[in-house]
Amino acid sequence: RVGMVASKVPVSILTGFLGSGKTTLVNHILTQKHGRKIAVIENEFGEVGIDDGLVMETKEEIFEMNNGCICCTVRGDLIRIIHKLLEKATFEAILIETTGLADPAPVAQTFFVDDFIKSKCELDAIITVVDSKHIIQHLDEEKPEGVENESVEQVAFADKILLNKIDLVDEEEKKQVIERITSINQVAEIIETTQSNVDLDRVLNVKAFDLKRVLETDDGFLDIDQEHMHDQSVTSVGIEVEGELDERKLNMWLSTLLQEKGPELFRSKGLLAIEGSPHRYVFQGVHMLMSMASSGEGVGKDWAEGEPRVNKLVFIGKNLDRKELERNFAACIVKTKKPRKDEC
Repeated sequence: RVGMVASKVPVSILTGFLGSGKTTLVNHILTQKHGRKIAVIENEFGEVGIDDGLVMETKEEIFEMNNGCICCTVRGDLIRIIHKLLEKATFEAILIETTGLADPAPVAQTFFVDDFIKSKCELDAIITVVDSKHIIQHLDEEKPEGVENESVEQVAFADKILLNKIDLVDEEEKKQVIERITSINQVAEIIETTQSNVDLDRVLNVKAFDLKRVLETDDGFLDIDQEHMHDQSVTSVGIEVEGELDERKLNMWLSTLLQEKGPELFRSKGLLAIEGSPHRYVFQGVHMLMSMASSGEGVGKDWAEGEPRVNKLVFIGKNLDRKELERNFAACIVKTKKPRKDEC
């Protein structure tokens, strides 16, 4: 009707440390029948893109930016992409999944410092996904002088906190985690989840972001020149190799790697081709915990006929030895292929 003010597009910022379950939540949002058309801006820390293969195929339009952290070098890119989305004017909401090494504050700033975006969008909520099993370890990590602890920042700025993976902790451990979180942020609603499964009405279009509260916590929030330093000791190693893998050798290598390097290996994930199988395998690791699933179990899709079987892995952590990782993975590649089951 004439005289009505057009409603602004609600924007949710999804954050949380590496391996907490953000991509799993994105999959829920993109596949549940909620009747909303949501644009997803998705960002990875790592030189090889994996999450585009982990995010399920849907009719949603997914923007993957793989050239740096949203809150640092690609902020200009973020503004450009949001402008592009708003020009399409076909989305009811925007979801920005940040890398696990992102402080959400600079991402949130975007919606207050760009006049066009400010006129078209409103920040709905900062949603932080927390890994119940490992969060205290990350909150306690000592950083070099001047370097922020991303996990602390992610909890502090949250409007909604998904306490995920509660099936991996007992009641006493869960109580300790909740006490620690509330010592940092007393106002965010804590929602307990497994596999990031949550009623979307509790996290989307909730109008939970409060700029006044944020400014009380961080009076420099709107200062776009405020320094933002990442821990430079955290790096990523990406491996991208065509070929099929010896399943036994692969399992032995990954198990040994996580046992020996687990404390410093924040996140590992990959899309893998196993010898003799038409299925695409998905490997996920957080510290010393590992899981493997396949398209045969409904995770992702099979390799297409004639499709190059390119394995992609990303490891994120401290003191990573690139050459050693590449050499040990290469040793898992089958030199002489057996016929696959779909070729028999």
